[in-house]
Amino acid sequence: MKNYVNDMTKGNPTRLLLSFTMPMLVGNIFQQLYNIVDSIIVGKFVGADGLAAVGATGSVNFLIVSLCIGLSAGIGIVVSQYFGAKDTDYVKHTIANAMYLLLFSAILMFIAGFFFARPFLQALKTPDNILNDAVLYMRVICCGIFTVAIYNGVSSILRALGDAKTPLIFLIISSFLNIALDLIFIITFHLGVFGAAFATVLSEAIAGIGCTIWAIKKNPYFQMPKSFFKMDASIMKKCSKLGLPVALQNAMIAISCIVLQSVVNTFGSTVVAAFTVTSRIEQLVQQPYGSLGTAVSTYAGQNMGAGEINRVKAGYRKSYLIMGAFTLIMVPVAQLFGHQIVQLFVSSAETEVITLGTQALKITSWFYFPLGMIYITRGLLNGVGDATYAFMNGIIEMLGRICFAKPLTMVAGIGVWGVWLATALTWLVTGIISALRYLQGKWKNKGVVEHTTVHARA
Repeated sequence: MKNYVNDMTKGNPTRLLLSFTMPMLVGNIFQQLYNIVDSIIVGKFVGADGLAAVGATGSVNFLIVSLCIGLSAGIGIVVSQYFGAKDTDYVKHTIANAMYLLLFSAILMFIAGFFFARPFLQALKTPDNILNDAVLYMRVICCGIFTVAIYNGVSSILRALGDAKTPLIFLIISSFLNIALDLIFIITFHLGVFGAAFATVLSEAIAGIGCTIWAIKKNPYFQMPKSFFKMDASIMKKCSKLGLPVALQNAMIAISCIVLQSVVNTFGSTVVAAFTVTSRIEQLVQQPYGSLGTAVSTYAGQNMGAGEINRVKAGYRKSYLIMGAFTLIMVPVAQLFGHQIVQLFVSSAETEVITLGTQALKITSWFYFPLGMIYITRGLLNGVGDATYAFMNGIIEMLGRICFAKPLTMVAGIGVWGVWLATALTWLVTGIISALRYLQGKWKNKGVVEHTTVHARA
């Protein structure tokens, strides 16, 4: 059991956070490297329009999967807190009932994404020359949403139990497979944007199915009799109560990104391509923060379940030190080597795209520290079950991008740079408000475990 679970209610917080963060970081970097390689392959062999078509679907695709991701987070919170409380039967009942929630959410998101792809993208004012490819890419990606839901759900549960390594293994396998399939479908078979999407779906399917089979065979908490699969309304309610605010948070962030994308689209395919490149780079930059945020969430959830409030506070303080170290590495890289990084994505002939992307990175990189504040505070507050914060966080990010994007681009001397400044200022405002929410201390009473009662499950 020690190989597949990790009790974070005991031991040094810094060591525990780092030991959990590093496998997560490696996995997330592999995934983002795939996204970068995918963009490079599309940009180099399909062209700037193909790259723009893929990039134009990013925010909508995130909105489509937000329900699955949110429910997975809610499931993970419940599992981590009852694991911290040492309630094994409740953990197993939660895992079994999670499958029903994930299946239902995947069906809803598939219908929304597949059948409404064109109206969504047209509403975003996607340029006509890339619209058909963008619709095709989005519909193919939606066909893989079922395995995406499975992988996110199982991975969230495994991480809640302290196992960050198993999801890492399957993420690495998926990433390498995805790159190989990209090369085959795009370069060998000349399938263009469809090939990129199909490669993603196949690799995600293998990751989702493989991770589930492995968990059932190796992790004792996934091994249970059929009686545990009886639908339990109370468990589903708890998972939904915590997961839906996270889903709404993700949805509102996605909506804000969609609004921002619609502003970007008005500047033409060259700016769309530059924005796609910088978005891919920023996704990679955010991985240390996201990995640390997930570690903090698991750590906080388990300790909240065990009633160890002081350990939660200590973990939050230590996470700031770790985040600061990450930031000190990434800011100079973006400032000094932005041109070389952007040039990896497109042909050297695309000078305007390279110039735009390089300057944009110099703008946003100064705001990486408040971005890190968002991730670790969000991780802690989600982990302890502060559903109100999750919803509030989504509103702040949505209003930030919506209120900053269009007005900034209309200011003389700012213009197109407003689309990147909108993101940077949104990070700053959200980071400050998130930290203030933590300092209020309301999160201390948000746990799902009642410590005055004993939880017994038949």
